[in-house]
Amino acid sequence: MSEFLKYFDFSGATFVVTGGAGVICGAMAQALYELGANISIFDHNLDAANAMVSKLEALGGSGHAQAVKCNVLDLQSIRDGADQVLQKFGKVDGLINGAGGNKPDATTTASKTFFDLDTDAIRWVFDLNLLGTILPSQVIGKHMAQRKQGVILNVSSMNAFRPLTRIPAYSAAKAGASNFTQWLAVHMAQEYSPEIRVNAIAPGFLLTDQNRFLLTEEGTGALTARGQQILNMTPLARFGEPEDLIGATLWLLSPASRFVTGVVVPVDGGFNAFSGV
Repeated sequence: MSEFLKYFDFSGATFVVTGGAGVICGAMAQALYELGANISIFDHNLDAANAMVSKLEALGGSGHAQAVKCNVLDLQSIRDGADQVLQKFGKVDGLINGAGGNKPDATTTASKTFFDLDTDAIRWVFDLNLLGTILPSQVIGKHMAQRKQGVILNVSSMNAFRPLTRIPAYSAAKAGASNFTQWLAVHMAQEYSPEIRVNAIAPGFLLTDQNRFLLTEEGTGALTARGQQILNMTPLARFGEPEDLIGATLWLLSPASRFVTGVVVPVDGGFNAFSGV
């Protein structure tokens, strides 16, 4: 095998993917699985996690997959999930913190001002996106600290770079996830091992069930004014697809990025680079 191709041989490595039954993290899990990794799908919806495992196993290959019911906001649930991973695979080499999302009740509209946003909805968005990144990092990160090696990949957002209108809770929570990425990278390297790295990707705009109500018109699927404005601000002139995240994901999880830690990589079609003029 080429000296460089071996960097992307994940044979025998084990990765935990939170939110792994979703479209975006499912694509990441599939890429790792096809490259030989063992995958543990952590998701609050066990049926969806089992469906993802079946999809992976249908691909064949040398890796193995398991479904784990897990609430990323419950430490004991995460610990129980980690025990299942260790029982099956013996170790965890990487963690993708992919669980996250927004909800309409935490989003301003023409009829719902910032001052009217529901407190519980704001708290839900903060907890899922920030606490749901911190808690799995505590549990799986402790295992990595004991082994003196490992890699963590968080999923931030373009909102962390440039807060968008209408979604204050999500933007603030993802900014927190980016800041936490930098903090944890330094902490793990200095306190436990320089062989533990922590990075993040910041996806641009993908059409998902979570944001479709903001970007397309219900029923027709036509772009809303907001959706069109985003495309106008994206030099590559399209929405992203889950597969567009794979290259950066594999790079940051592999030894090819062994001197990279504490970074948040935009995968955004140029949105963050464009001034609008």
